[in-house]
Amino acid sequence: MAWLSGQQLQDGKYTIEKELGEGGFGITYLARDNHGNLVVIKTLNNTVQKRSDFAKFQQDFLNEAIKLAKCSHPHIVQIHEVINEDDLWCMVMEYIDGQDLGTLVENQGVLSEDVALRYIQQIGEALNLVHNNGLLHRDIKPQNIMLRSGKSEAVLIDFGIAREFTPNLTGTHTQILSHGFAPIEQYDARAKRGAFTDVYALAATLYSLLTGELPTIAPMRAIGTEMEEAQKINSSISDKVNQAIIEGMELKPENRPQSVETWLELLGIEVVSQTYYAPSTQINSPGIISSLKYDYHKLRDLLADGNWRGANIETSNLMLSLGCPTKGRWLDSESIKKISCEEFRIIDQLWINYSKGKFGFSVQHKIWDYFQGNVEQFGTIVGWRVKKSWIPYSKYNFSIYAPDGHLPAYLEFLGFVWKDGWFGAYWDGDLARVKALVSKLEQCNI
Repeated sequence: MAWLSGQQLQDGKYTIEKELGEGGFGITYLARDNHGNLVVIKTLNNTVQKRSDFAKFQQDFLNEAIKLAKCSHPHIVQIHEVINEDDLWCMVMEYIDGQDLGTLVENQGVLSEDVALRYIQQIGEALNLVHNNGLLHRDIKPQNIMLRSGKSEAVLIDFGIAREFTPNLTGTHTQILSHGFAPIEQYDARAKRGAFTDVYALAATLYSLLTGELPTIAPMRAIGTEMEEAQKINSSISDKVNQAIIEGMELKPENRPQSVETWLELLGIEVVSQTYYAPSTQINSPGIISSLKYDYHKLRDLLADGNWRGANIETSNLMLSLGCPTKGRWLDSESIKKISCEEFRIIDQLWINYSKGKFGFSVQHKIWDYFQGNVEQFGTIVGWRVKKSWIPYSKYNFSIYAPDGHLPAYLEFLGFVWKDGWFGAYWDGDLARVKALVSKLEQCNI
C-alpha cells in the first residue's frame, strides 16, 4: 500500500508530504525530516512487493543503495541513509530544489553548445565515478538531470534501474527504458552491457539538449530508419560536437567509445577522475608483504587467483597467528588489540586490491558505520543474514558476485566456526570482541 500524506516513518523521523512518482520498480515520495528539511524517499512499489522474487529485488535494491551511497559526488544526488520501514528497505535522498533539463529545454528552447557541454561534462564526471564503482545508470535522459535552483550545477538523479555490471560479460537487463535514449542492447533481455550503454544515453541527451528533438529510437534505427544528424537540425552545432554525438550513438555497442571518459575526450573535455575505493598504499611488492610478522604471499596468491574461500581461511589463520600466537587460543578482544595497524592495513588492502574494492575490512567498516552498528541490518547488507536468519558458513557465497562486504567472512580457527562472522556477535565475550574490532579499525583509519 502506498504511503499517504502525513504518514510518519521511523518513529516520526520522517513525515510523508506527497507521492512524487512511480516507475516500473520504484515509488518516490517527498517527505520532511524532524528538523523540517525536505528529503526524497524511494522504495520498491506495490507491484514489485507482490512478486514471488521480491526478496531478490530487496537484496538488489539494498546492494545498489549501498553502492550509490558510496558515490559521493557534487553532480550525483546524495543518499543520506538507508532505512527499513515495516520490512521494506528505502533510500532517503537529498531533495533538489530546481527543474530538470527536459523541462528547461521545453520551456526556454535549446541550450547553447557551451552551456550544454558544461552540463554534459558535470554528468560525465559523475558517471565516471558511478562506473568505477561497478554500476550503470541505464536511464540517462534530460528528465533525470536536475539543475540546482540559482546555480549552473547539474545533478544526476533517479538511479531506479541502476545495476551492477562486470565489463565484457553478458547479463540480464531489466527491460525498463526510455525510448530515444536507450541503446539497442537495452531492448534485449540478455546482452553485453558496460559503460558504453550509458555513453549512448549521454550522447542522446546532448543531442536532445541541442536540438530539442527526441532521437530516433534504437529499434527503428536497427531496421533502417535514419536518425537526422544534430547539426542538420541546429546549424550552430560545431563539427566536433556533431561527430562526437554520432560516435557516442553508434548502434552497435562495440563501435561506440567504451567509456564516458573516452567519449568526453571527443568533445575536448578532460575528465577529473574520482574513485571511492582508493587504497592509500598499493600492495604489490613481495618485499613489503614478507617483511612483516607474517608472510602474506599465500594470501596474495589466493586472492590473485580469485580463490575467495581459500583466501578467507588464510585470513583467519593469519589473524590468529598475529593476535594470539599461543597455541590453543582463539581471537578474543585482547588478541585483536595486539594486531598492529600495519598488519590490519596489509590484509585489508590485499582484499581491496584483488576484489576491486568489493571485499575487505574497510568495506565492512563503512557499511557497519552506515547502519550505526545495527547488527541485523549490517548482516542483511553483506549477505550473512537472509530472511531474518543468520546463514551457516556452508551457505556463504565465495565468488566475486557476492554482496559488497561479504568477505572476509566467518572465522575458522582450530576447527571451531564462529556462527556470526566478524561483526555479528551475540554470546558472552563476543560483544567485547566486536567492539574491539570496530575500535581497532577506527584507530587504524581503515
